[in-house]
Amino acid sequence: MIEKKAITSQSINEIIAKRWSIRAFDINKKVPKENIIAICEAARWAPSCFNDQPYRFIIWDKYEDEANYDKAFSCLVEWNQRWVRTAPVLICVLADNKFRYNGEPNRWAQFDAGAATQNLYLQAVDLGMMAHPMGGFDVDKIKKEFNIPENFTPMAMIAVGYQSENIDVLDNDHKELETKPRERISLGENFFFSQWGSPITKII
Repeated sequence: MIEKKAITSQSINEIIAKRWSIRAFDINKKVPKENIIAICEAARWAPSCFNDQPYRFIIWDKYEDEANYDKAFSCLVEWNQRWVRTAPVLICVLADNKFRYNGEPNRWAQFDAGAATQNLYLQAVDLGMMAHPMGGFDVDKIKKEFNIPENFTPMAMIAVGYQSENIDVLDNDHKELETKPRERISLGENFFFSQWGSPITKII
């Protein structure tokens, strides 16, 4: 199996360093129900504005409900379908655009949904799995197929499962991406110290 541990200037949490967005999943390895509940629990305990918890997650398991899994799969763009076919679990994360407690617009909802989803990714790694988020899906179709209320915005689709030992489950385009080294913009370009544009790396 391919490992792509993050290369960092300072030591970071091992689970964060090991997390990456694999494409080669093992379709023959079912995700236990307790693992699905565990990643949901991890997401549930993320911080949110006013503790409003504006996120919602829809989970589809190919082994438990193939018909609805296939409906969710059909909402993905063709490029993603080509590799997601090996993932046994699909998830859609959504953000509620209104606060629960007063119905007013919640401009932090998408931020909070992202925080919850990151918890889900990291819990997946801790359980020996991986989770790969995607923006390439038909928002209108998924809202229609699953009767999603108007005030909810589908933010991402996520493939979840165990990594395959065989990269040949992928086509050539996706094999290339799977083996490509991970990259990040340099620390000082995105992280500033004291004022805009002053690289955090100046304090090292």
